[in-house]
Amino acid sequence: MPVLDSVTLRARDAIKGIWREAAKFGVVGALAFVVDNGGYNLLVFGLPGGAEGGVMRTAPVQASVIATAAAALFSWVGNRCWTYRGRHREKVTQELVLFLVANGVGLAITAGTVFASRHLLGLDSALSDNTARILGWVLATLFRFYAYRRYVFVAP
Repeated sequence: MPVLDSVTLRARDAIKGIWREAAKFGVVGALAFVVDNGGYNLLVFGLPGGAEGGVMRTAPVQASVIATAAAALFSWVGNRCWTYRGRHREKVTQELVLFLVANGVGLAITAGTVFASRHLLGLDSALSDNTARILGWVLATLFRFYAYRRYVFVAP
C-alpha cells in the first residue's frame, strides 16, 4: 500500500506544519493580547489602585479600538518576521493593507463585543468589559488565523 503510506505521510506533515504555525501564531497572539488588554485597562481603568480611572474612562469603545490597533501593529511585525517569515509577500504595502483589512474585521469583532456588553446589556464593570473583550478576542483570533493563512501571508 505505497499510495496509502504516501498519503498518510503527506497528511501527517501537513498537520505538523499547521500545528507549528498555530503555535507561533499563538505566541504572537498571546503577547498581542497582553498589549491589547493591558493597554485597554490602563486607558479605561488607569493604574491599579487609582481611584479616578483611566484617561479614557468615559470612552471604552474608543479605548478598545486604540488598544486593539496597537496590538495589531505588534502582531503584524511578529507574524511577518517570525510566524510567516517564509511566506510573506514581496510587496510589503499590499501585505500590510490585507493585514489591516483582516485586523479591521477583528477590531470590529472585539469592539462589537464591548459595545454589546455596555450598550445592549447595560454592563459596565471591569469584569464584564474584560469578559466581553476575551470573547471578542477568541472570535477575532479564529477569524485572523484563517485570514492570515488564506489571504495575507501567502507564498509568492
